[in-house]
Amino acid sequence: MSARRRLGARWRRRRPLRTRLAVAASAAVAVVAVGVCAAAFFVIRYAMYHQLDLSLTQSATRVTQADRGEPPGVLAGECRFLSAPACAQIVPARAQGDPPGRYVLPVAEPVREVAAGSRAPYYSNITLADGYPARMLTTTFGEGKALQVALRADTVAKGVRQAAGLLAGVGAVGVVLAAALGYGVSRTGLAPVARLTATAERIAATRDPRHRIELPEGPPGREDEVTRLAGTFNTMLDELERSVTAQRRLVADASHELRTPLTALRTNAELLAKGERLSLAQRERASAALGRQLREVTGLVGDLIELARDEEPRPLVEEVRPAALLEHAVGTARRHWPQVDFTLRIDDAGAAVTLPGVPSRLSRLLTNLLDNAAKFSPPGGAPVEVECAGGEVTVRDHGPGIAAEDLPYVFDRFYRAESARALPGSGLGLAMARQIARAHGAELTAERAPGGGALFRLTLPASPWPVTGGGA
Repeated sequence: MSARRRLGARWRRRRPLRTRLAVAASAAVAVVAVGVCAAAFFVIRYAMYHQLDLSLTQSATRVTQADRGEPPGVLAGECRFLSAPACAQIVPARAQGDPPGRYVLPVAEPVREVAAGSRAPYYSNITLADGYPARMLTTTFGEGKALQVALRADTVAKGVRQAAGLLAGVGAVGVVLAAALGYGVSRTGLAPVARLTATAERIAATRDPRHRIELPEGPPGREDEVTRLAGTFNTMLDELERSVTAQRRLVADASHELRTPLTALRTNAELLAKGERLSLAQRERASAALGRQLREVTGLVGDLIELARDEEPRPLVEEVRPAALLEHAVGTARRHWPQVDFTLRIDDAGAAVTLPGVPSRLSRLLTNLLDNAAKFSPPGGAPVEVECAGGEVTVRDHGPGIAAEDLPYVFDRFYRAESARALPGSGLGLAMARQIARAHGAELTAERAPGGGALFRLTLPASPWPVTGGGA
């Protein structure tokens, strides 16, 4: 990299984006303004000299018609006056044929070449003997002779100079205006970016994601790129705010849910510490209660860790048959809930369904659904109906069902309906089930079953779905 390029790169790094944009916009407009002025100058110069060339051509035509056959020499030599006709002289192809007097117009080698026919006629700018500028046409004049015709070019040269000065002033004004416009464009165009930066800095300083960038009003679908960027940033802030709110709610709910079992643990531990004052039966009951509470706290902490994890390590994904996992989960539930009857029906289409997934996670999903149904099923009552038909798994119980006001919240963490608060559990099973389902591209919904009870419907993806962070 050359020293000049390194210097330019260093300058760009040290200047803010607004300055670089202003310089770039100003330079672009300035180049256009200077280019237009330069082009206008050349057009005006060409037009003025072209008009003079037409006059020279007319004068040459008149001389040729009036003085045909004249020998070499000066025909008219008073062109030093502005109002005088054109100077005219005939020049032979060889210097030996020159007349004894002096020529009034300069005779150079190209003139002899035109006379000899080896060069085309041409126009040229000359200076007369008395110092005045002139425009000259050199053309053929019969065999072996050339005709030179010249007119004073003072007015044309003056007009060209005036046009150059005027266009230079216009160009300078254009450059200044370009700088002002560049600065205005940079301020206006980067205003949303400046607001975005200020919002991001404010969020970083206050750690409060509730701030938003004000977007200009306008018809939807016609936003510019910067407005779309600001809108995307606002959407990201919405997601961040929801995530922060969910995390805070999780911490608050977890602390609330852990407070009771930890208090019971401490009480039983303190009771066992005074074992010499207890009977054998009391010590056994306290030890059993302590072990049961330790298991509950361990399970609750494990569930919290899985739910709070944004991205889990992705294990090996394999082709899974949900029907086989469902059979295993129902068998386990029958052993765990012997007082509850389970019925299982799997049709041929459901038995053939496969999808990429993590067997342990899908088993956990089905187990949570079955445990939830068993928990609300009265002992000796109607069985829990489990069905796998095509790409859908349903679990229905005949318990009290889900109240209409509870339906939107059954999958929320730690949410427990009024009728379920006296039952064992932490309120995390259904939240974890939905998280696993969505991680596998499935959808888990809850509804009130016809005739009473609750119905949970797991709709499997119709096409292979990559396992994402929540379920891996």
